[in-house]
Amino acid sequence: MSLVENSFYKEIKKLLQDARQKVYQSINTTMTKTYYEIGKRIVEEEQGGEKRAEYGKALLKNLSEQLSKEFGKGYSVDNLENMRRFYLSFSKSETVSRKFKLSWSHYIFLTRIENINEREFYENEASENSWSLRELKREFNSGLYERLALSKDKKEVRTLSKGQSINSAKDIIKDPYVLEFVGLPELSSYSESQLEQKLIDKLEIFLLELGKGFTFVARQKRITIDEKHFKVDLVFYNRFLKSFVVIDLKIGELKHQDIGQMLMYVNYFDRYEKQEDENPTVGIILCKDKSKALVELTLPKDNSQIYASKYLTVLPDKEEFKKILEEGE
Repeated sequence: MSLVENSFYKEIKKLLQDARQKVYQSINTTMTKTYYEIGKRIVEEEQGGEKRAEYGKALLKNLSEQLSKEFGKGYSVDNLENMRRFYLSFSKSETVSRKFKLSWSHYIFLTRIENINEREFYENEASENSWSLRELKREFNSGLYERLALSKDKKEVRTLSKGQSINSAKDIIKDPYVLEFVGLPELSSYSESQLEQKLIDKLEIFLLELGKGFTFVARQKRITIDEKHFKVDLVFYNRFLKSFVVIDLKIGELKHQDIGQMLMYVNYFDRYEKQEDENPTVGIILCKDKSKALVELTLPKDNSQIYASKYLTVLPDKEEFKKILEEGE
């Protein structure tokens, strides 16, 4: 096949793939809206009928039998209960006035989140960032909402339900970062280079953990100062901040020398890498442990460029995670 024919084939293939995706999205949106309406009718019928739990059970059972005979699978009592819960979960949400942009499986998972603000946050983030169901579950299990809420006041937490907005460097910072995907047991012995390699191997998930707008630039970025060579572990760029984000990995407890080194990296990028229309470089030190007092005493009070955050290599259960966040706060 000639290059022209190959290019022609690829163009046709892309047209068909795009069309198939649009059809799938259209069907998914239509069915999700339909399930919402079915849930609404079930609730209205229950409210208009007898005020007994037995009535509701019988209603779903009879409806399931009739729909299954005519439309086949997909209308079990459990699925009808999901539609009912879907309506009850989102009937008071702004979602009703918008298109349902996620898959039915996404919404079934979201209905299990009791906190309305938290549920709307994950819905908005999943839609805006095109998270798969697996990615949505990962972000929920890693306590993304709680971690972002920690750095905000009560007013900002309420606006978080609309999704994460990035206006300054502190908006991209998490503490702790959850790196369970690297597969390094919590108590195992590993080097900084091994941790770095694991992050590069799982770069797609690491970018998800870093958050919105990150693109990978370099690893072990070599910089030279007065004929002395240094290497920055990881370099990223954030398109929302319009700035470089340099990351240094520390497998032990944070030392004041580590902060001094990061300050040097940040100053170097600001002077030699940053363009005039870009914002100051952000430095993040990922460490196994840190002293909050040491960080505060080492950095200037008006610091807005250098941050130190803990990282976890094992995802704790919800109760343990809550304790970790409370301790960090």
